Amino acid sequence: MLIEFRVAIDPEIAALVTAQQRELREADGGLDGQATETHDGIRYLAVVVNGRAVACGGLQSLDAEIGEIKRMYVRPAYRGRGIARQLLAALEELAYQRGHSTIRLETGTYLPAAIGLYTSCGYQPIPTYGEYVGNPYSVCFAKRLPVPA
Repeated sequence: MLIEFRVAIDPEIAALVTAQQRELREADGGLDGQATETHDGIRYLAVVVNGRAVACGGLQSLDAEIGEIKRMYVRPAYRGRGIARQLLAALEELAYQRGHSTIRLETGTYLPAAIGLYTSCGYQPIPTYGEYVGNPYSVCFAKRLPVPA
């Protein structure tokens, strides 16, 4: 397994984001407005197994202090192998390298596996923020990153 940078227009990243959005629409039971467009400025990491990207996640800077995890997704056939946990750690490291002291993310209330992953990795619930304010299906989390020595 390899974790590498990919550009947002990479065909494998685009395919993973499309699959994620399709799965979210199925999981949310047809809730209006749950799938959002890909944002500019996201730095993507891809998890590559046997030459194929099987997972992705992105980091978007909200400001100098805060980074936001976007588009975490692992293809169903590769779940249960710890890939999401390793990808999340790599995204946290990227945020740390970019000087962020806090990392935030949003997920759906209808995604208990995602919520379980984030809480088990030290993320704490926070009030909704930004585009998620007022969305009853959004739940947001944050984690303080270590202070540089």
